[in-house]
Amino acid sequence: MTRELPLTGIVVVELSDSASAPFAGKILAELGAEVWKVERPTGDSARGWGPSQWKGDGAAFHALNRGRRYLSLDIKDREQLTTLHRLIAERADVFLHNLRPGTAARYGLDAESLRVTKPELIHCEIGAFGKAGPLRELPGYDPLMQAFSGIMDVTGEEDGEPVRAGVSIVDFGTGMWAVIGVLAALHRRHVKHTGANVDASLLETAIAWMSVGIAGYEADGNPGGRHGSGVAFIVPHRAFATADGALVVSCANDALFARLCAALDRPEWAGDPRFATNAARLANRAEIDRLIGERLATGTRAQWRHRLEAAGIPCAPVQTTAELVAHEQTRELGIIGAPEPGEIGVVGLPLSFDGLRPPPLHAVREVGADNDLLGAVLPTRA
Repeated sequence: MTRELPLTGIVVVELSDSASAPFAGKILAELGAEVWKVERPTGDSARGWGPSQWKGDGAAFHALNRGRRYLSLDIKDREQLTTLHRLIAERADVFLHNLRPGTAARYGLDAESLRVTKPELIHCEIGAFGKAGPLRELPGYDPLMQAFSGIMDVTGEEDGEPVRAGVSIVDFGTGMWAVIGVLAALHRRHVKHTGANVDASLLETAIAWMSVGIAGYEADGNPGGRHGSGVAFIVPHRAFATADGALVVSCANDALFARLCAALDRPEWAGDPRFATNAARLANRAEIDRLIGERLATGTRAQWRHRLEAAGIPCAPVQTTAELVAHEQTRELGIIGAPEPGEIGVVGLPLSFDGLRPPPLHAVREVGADNDLLGAVLPTRA
């Protein structure tokens, strides 16, 4: 059955590379937009990322770039740049890019230039350090922003080195903010019949992820610090080793902590003034974590999960990627899928509409695979 997705009829021209803008384009495609991905002649950098490869391209490229029409245009070539300008002017509702600072203006692809002739265009630029400030012209990548923003300073073990999050949270988060901005701009255009300039940046996203830590610092000067798998403001709320694997236990309030104590056969901890309140547990974090850890080490992960879940205690095993993919819960959600036989499964949109998830996007194609379609969508000029 064919279903009309929310962005059916919207056309996006995406001039992108690496992760942040392609992730935004992926979301827009999954929401139903017709997305034209424009790559340089040598292709998106992610096509060469490893170590995992599929059909000659990096698995990361497959994860981020399905569901497009694939164009190869060299914007340094005047004729090809003119073709891109025409595609935007004659077809696009949204132009999305993550060119290096200053590059868009050099080729007339900045918002000011494009919206002179197409004022209703939604122009979305994803940058590195943002549009203002002394670093605005510098390029940037996810690890740099995790470092600069302080995310790495609060990630890792207390006595260890700063650690980057194991996934590209800044790249993907920036792509999400870009999509939020585009959707808001499309709504405004529908109401007020005007376009918009939407700007997102890696640094601003990273700072947003530091919201709670920054609020704490503004309140009392406490920079937060590192707490391993735990967090600065709740105890217990971290991974503990069991006899055969790690289990995360989360008690966000004192009532849950009391139930945890009962489930661990240590009800006296709930009445101990050192542990009775979250404030007390924060002050005695090392001791209560040690006691809980010693108790959990006496049983297996499955045994403790069964007992804690029966008591209503939030908990989850620390799984490998293989365990996640194989888990019945993941399979039942149907969030990992392949568009056709013989293709690898990738993660789909983590949203459903009217109870149905959008179908998997079609497989990626080679650089410039759809260049021959340009003649059909761009009328021949006399």
